[in-house]
Amino acid sequence: MNTLIRAVRPWGQALSDVFIVAGPTGGKITGVEPHDPARPVPGDVTVVEGRGRLLLPSFSDVHVHLDSTRIGLPFREHTGGPGVWTMMMNDRLNWRNAEVPLQERVNDTLGRMIARGTTRVRSYAQVDVDCRLERFDAVAAAKEKFAGQASVDIIAFPQAGLLLEEGTVDLMEEALKAGANVMGGIDPCTLDRDPAKHLDIVFGLAEKYQVPIDIHLHEPGELGVFSTDLVLERTRALGMQGKVTMSHAYQLGSVNEATTRRLIDAFAELDVSLASVAPSAAGQLPIPLLTEAGVRLGLGEDGQRDYWSPYGNTDMLDRTWQLAFTHGFRKDELIEHSLAIATIGGASILDPNATRLKDTSHRPGVDVGDPAELLLVDGETVASAVMDRGKDRTVIHEGKVVADQLELV
Repeated sequence: MNTLIRAVRPWGQALSDVFIVAGPTGGKITGVEPHDPARPVPGDVTVVEGRGRLLLPSFSDVHVHLDSTRIGLPFREHTGGPGVWTMMMNDRLNWRNAEVPLQERVNDTLGRMIARGTTRVRSYAQVDVDCRLERFDAVAAAKEKFAGQASVDIIAFPQAGLLLEEGTVDLMEEALKAGANVMGGIDPCTLDRDPAKHLDIVFGLAEKYQVPIDIHLHEPGELGVFSTDLVLERTRALGMQGKVTMSHAYQLGSVNEATTRRLIDAFAELDVSLASVAPSAAGQLPIPLLTEAGVRLGLGEDGQRDYWSPYGNTDMLDRTWQLAFTHGFRKDELIEHSLAIATIGGASILDPNATRLKDTSHRPGVDVGDPAELLLVDGETVASAVMDRGKDRTVIHEGKVVADQLELV
């Protein structure tokens, strides 16, 4: 199927006509030409009216917990306590008692994400002795249901640790056998309190099933650096370059300047990527330095109005605003860079061979040869689109329109 997107502004530039060819391995952009209102359109070409909107790469949410969502349900009082274990137990106490079944919640949330412009997803699926593979199965079913509208990777995620409850490791392996395509880890020191054993299991299963790794790291300051160094050590020793992501890791820049520089250099050398959820936390590694060093950085919404947090609304444009706001960005270039991180940055985490951001002014993803994973959205400029977060959106996945001017609720 051939498609013409007529009268759009790629990354806010001149009004253009964009040509797409869809194929069995996904659509590609085949042409970007100055807009010609008199351009003839062959009968076998589908026309998408841009109406002067911005043309951007679609969003890549690389850190979302589809299995814990309460999006669309009545707002509830937050009942979680401090600390990962306490929050996890609160989730365990409540997640089965929601107003609608888990599968319906997961499906509805993923559908809303797609309608708002996300076509590439990396979702966690909690695996533990309480839920076993029930939450994994729900995410896997949603992945299959929406296969024509978004691509979804699933992380087998040991939210309750790997060592604290007997049988967890076996269940993690079951999830990997069942199709989880990322191996998860979490807080090797503060949760399992045996970082060497925890990481040996994480890297061992990842190597056995030939999948990448994503490690949740909430650990503060020097302790977080210690755990990160253990991850870097194993990445180097096992040849896992390009296959490891550190998620959250929001205090790695809090120790001192020399440690910050050393970690950034190590991430670049070993091609370890970072996934942020744009927290309002001090001590984060500076985004411009990460980009200049060549470190892949992506963005995600985390949990969405779940038993962990009342925040999140399935809209990555909102989370892009939050990323810019929490880092104090005011210049248009840095606000636009936040959007580049939310789109192309995340895509490069999902596929290390994809285009990478070169610097804070680099705006790829809408050129000839790029995948037709695209979003049309209203806005005067790219920076203003982040500020205003318009509702007039058209979403394209693999060269086909999958959502168009939906009423965003």
